[in-house]
Amino acid sequence: MASDLNKLSIRELGQLFPIIIFDYNPEWKDMYQKEKQKILGTIGVDNIIRIEHIGSTAVPGLCSKPTIDILLEIMIGTNCDLLVKRLKKLHYQYIPKPENPPPHIMMAKGYSKNGITGQTFHLHVRYSGDWDEIIFRDYLIKNPSLAEQYVVMKRNLSKKFKTDREKYTSCKTNFVKVVVKKARNNQLK
Repeated sequence: MASDLNKLSIRELGQLFPIIIFDYNPEWKDMYQKEKQKILGTIGVDNIIRIEHIGSTAVPGLCSKPTIDILLEIMIGTNCDLLVKRLKKLHYQYIPKPENPPPHIMMAKGYSKNGITGQTFHLHVRYSGDWDEIIFRDYLIKNPSLAEQYVVMKRNLSKKFKTDREKYTSCKTNFVKVVVKKARNNQLK
């Protein structure tokens, strides 16, 4: 097995990190807050526009993979190499995403060649913008029946694609797009 997780195939990653959905854990909010403070304490607040808890762990009552997703918005002109170097001090691993324009830096924490090593975090570093993840999160919080539909879909997909993270994610995409469009339309009213 490769010592660098970035060198593993999609299949190998799926076997090593299967999709397991957990019931909502109210501690996820506190875990995010603690990690946020660690991040800000390590990289400082210069060039930071905002930091947000996104993803299913940010929606009270929603089941989820127990990975805490964090959106870190940075200013244009931020030294991204220095930012990555500082985040590595917190044991974040850089995940190249050449298909996404800069900065779209993706970093992960809590993974090793032997599997999960404690709490997992995904840090999405981007320039400031109107990000769908925040809109999706907020709309699910305001619409519990829609959140419940999402729960049913996630549980079904996690059983069907337990070791295929790419397929699991792509099968949720249409639902997410429909919800974001509905949320944006409601913002205009």
